Amino acid sequence: MSTERNRLISSAVGNLALLVVLVGVGAIYTATGGSARELLVTDLFVNMILVVGLQIFIGNTGVLSFGHLSFATIGGYGMALLAIPATTKALTISNAPFGLSGVQVGITVATLIGIGVALAVSLAIGAVVARAPGLAATMITLAQLFVFEQIAKVWTDLTNGGGRLSGVPGFEGNGWPIAGAAIAIVVAVTFRSSRSGRLAVATREDELAAGAMGINVMSPRFVAYVVSAAVVAFGGILQVRAVGSVGPEQFNFDVTILILAMLVVGGMNTVTGAIVGATFITIGKEVARQVGDGAFGLPRFEGLPDLFLAGSLLFVLVVVKRPNGITGDFDAGRLAARFLPTRQPNATPILPDQRHASAASAASDIAAQVPVAVPATAALVATNLGVVFGGFTALEGVDLSVDAGQIRGLIGPNGAGKTTLVNLLTGVVQSTTGDISLGGAPVSGKPYRRARQGISRTFQNLRVFGNLTVRDNVDTAHLIALRYRANVPGPSVDVLLELSGLTELADRQASTLDYGNQRRLEIARAAALRPDFMLLDEPTSGMSETESMVMVDHIRTLAGAIGAGVLVIDHDLGFINALSERITVLDQGRLLAEGTPSQVLANPAVIDAYLGTQA
Repeated sequence: MSTERNRLISSAVGNLALLVVLVGVGAIYTATGGSARELLVTDLFVNMILVVGLQIFIGNTGVLSFGHLSFATIGGYGMALLAIPATTKALTISNAPFGLSGVQVGITVATLIGIGVALAVSLAIGAVVARAPGLAATMITLAQLFVFEQIAKVWTDLTNGGGRLSGVPGFEGNGWPIAGAAIAIVVAVTFRSSRSGRLAVATREDELAAGAMGINVMSPRFVAYVVSAAVVAFGGILQVRAVGSVGPEQFNFDVTILILAMLVVGGMNTVTGAIVGATFITIGKEVARQVGDGAFGLPRFEGLPDLFLAGSLLFVLVVVKRPNGITGDFDAGRLAARFLPTRQPNATPILPDQRHASAASAASDIAAQVPVAVPATAALVATNLGVVFGGFTALEGVDLSVDAGQIRGLIGPNGAGKTTLVNLLTGVVQSTTGDISLGGAPVSGKPYRRARQGISRTFQNLRVFGNLTVRDNVDTAHLIALRYRANVPGPSVDVLLELSGLTELADRQASTLDYGNQRRLEIARAAALRPDFMLLDEPTSGMSETESMVMVDHIRTLAGAIGAGVLVIDHDLGFINALSERITVLDQGRLLAEGTPSQVLANPAVIDAYLGTQA
C-alpha cells in the first residue's frame, strides 16, 4: 500500500470519526430539547459542508475566494426551480423562462441538476480565476458574489426577487445534512491526496518553485475551484431545503464572511480545521445568542451574536495566538494512522549527520547499488543571450554550451549576471536577445514548460515547500516526471531520499529541517524531475568547507543517478574546482573566460576581475 494511499485512508477515517463524534453529541443535545436544537444541529452540519467546500479551494491553493457561496445560490435556485410544485410556481413565477413554471421533478434529480448547473458556471469562472494572480483572483471572486446576488434580485421572472421562492421540499431529521457532511469530507480528503490536490498544495507553498518543478499553476487551481464549487452547491441546496425557501440574501456577503471565519478560525490547511472551525463558530454564535437573550440569569444584550462574529475576545485570541487556526496543520488522519495497518518502506537510513565529511562514503555505498542512468545526448546551448531591464543591460551576448552529463561551474563577481543567466535559461526572466536550445530543439515559454522539457533548478534563496513533508517535496516533482518525463529513466523517490541522506527525515515538515538538509532536499527535488540538466544556484551558500566538500559527492551522486548535466553557480572556488569539469566566468554581464578549472583559475583576466591581483 503506497504512502499516499495510507494517508488518504487515514485522513478519511480520522475525519469521518470526528464527524461521528459530533453526530453523537448532536443526538444527545437534541434528545433533551425541542425543534430549536434540531435546527441548530442541522445548521452545524450544513455549515460544515460549506466550510469544507471552501477548504478544498482556499486551503489547497492559498487563493482567497469571496465568491464561492454564489455556487450555493446557483445550486439552491437550480434545485428549487425544479423541485417546487408547479401549482406553487404558477402563483409566483408564472412567466418563468424555459417553461420552468410547469416543470416538477423528484428532489434527487433536482439536486443533481442544481449541482450540475453550478458546475457548468464554475467551469467558465474557474478558467478566469485560475489564470489570475492572487489578489486579482480574489477580486474576481468578490465581483462574482455580488453579480449573482444581483441576478437573483432583479431576474424576478425566474427568482421572484426579494419575494423568495417558497415550497421547497424539506427533510425530516438530520440524515441529509449528516450524509452531506460525510460526502463533503470524503471528497475533500480524496482531492487532497489526488495528483491535482498535491500539485495545488505545491502552488500554495511557492508558485515560483512549483513552476520550476514543471507545475502549471493554472491546472490544479482550476480543478480545485470546480470540485469546491460542487461541494458548496450541495451545501447550498441542503440549506435551502432546511429553510424551505430560497432568496437573494441567503448567501450574501455577510454569510460569506461567516463561513470564511469558520475556515480561518479552524485552520484552512486541513479538512479537520474546516470541521473544527464550523463547530466552533456555529456553537459560539448560538451561545452568544442565548447570552444576549438573557440566558443563564445574565442581563439581555441585543446584538451579541453579531458582536461575537465581528470581534469577540475569543475570536481575536484564536487569530492572534493561532495564525494558522485552532488545528494548524494537524489532520485527524494522524491519529487514525496509529490504529491502521500500514506497510513501512524498506529504506535503510543513511547519512544521519551530514556535517561530517566521512558521511559521504555512506552515500557512495548506496549510489553503487543504484543503476546509473544513461546520460542524455542533448546539449544545453545558449547563443547571444542577453536581457535589458529598464535600460540597464544585465546580460549581453553570452554564449554557453553545457554538454550532456557534464558538470560546469559558473562563477563571477557579485552582480556579474550569474543568477540572471539561470533565470533566462529556466524562463523566470524572458530574454531580450538570443536563443536557447536543448538537443537542437528550441527552449522557450514559461518555467513549467522548460522544466517539462528537461531543465530543473534550485534557487539562491531556499524555496522548499515548507509545510509539506520531505517526502512530499520530492514526490511532487516525481509526479510531474511520471507524466512528462516518463521516457527518461530515473530512481524512485525512496532512492533519492536515501542518496540525499533524508530517509530518516522523510516524514518531517521541510521547514523544520536545518539549512544543510533543506539544501539537499531542494537538490533531491530537482533530481526527481528526471531532468537532462540541473541548474544549481549557490548550493553551498552558508556552508562550511567540510560541508561543501560533502556536497561535491552529493551532487555527483544525484547527477549520475539521473544521467543529468549540471550547471552550478557558487562563490566557493574550492567547491567549484573540485566539482566542475569546465568553468565559465561572467563579469558585468559578459562572458569573460571559460575552460578547465586550472585554465580558468590561472587566467590573468579572471584573477584581476574575480580573485583580485593580490591572489
